[in-house]
Amino acid sequence: MDWYLKVLRNYIGFKGRARRKEFWMFTLVNFILICVLGLIDKMLGWERAGGEGILTTLYGLLVLLPSWAVLFRRLHDTDRTAWWLLLALIPIIGWLIIVIFNCQRGTEGENRFGPDPLLNK
Repeated sequence: MDWYLKVLRNYIGFKGRARRKEFWMFTLVNFILICVLGLIDKMLGWERAGGEGILTTLYGLLVLLPSWAVLFRRLHDTDRTAWWLLLALIPIIGWLIIVIFNCQRGTEGENRFGPDPLLNK
């Protein structure tokens, strides 16, 4: 949960680098919260016509900016600019490439985006 809160505190931090652990722990907690909110939406009958729940939609809007920020920083850790996110516009193949980038180990030592986050635990 600390990693999740760290990302939320740095919600406009698009510069710097993010470790794999920071990104994936945020993603895991985010996924769990979306599932729980989705269940609450169903139990309360708060689903809209498209099937999405009101709480889930509100939560998604609230974490949109922190999600993008940690994704940018994760790409920076692999010494890639955020422009690589344009690959996400390519269905399936682009998404897989972005996932692979997020699974890769960050560059060791300092890169053009800042110091190694592993050294600054």
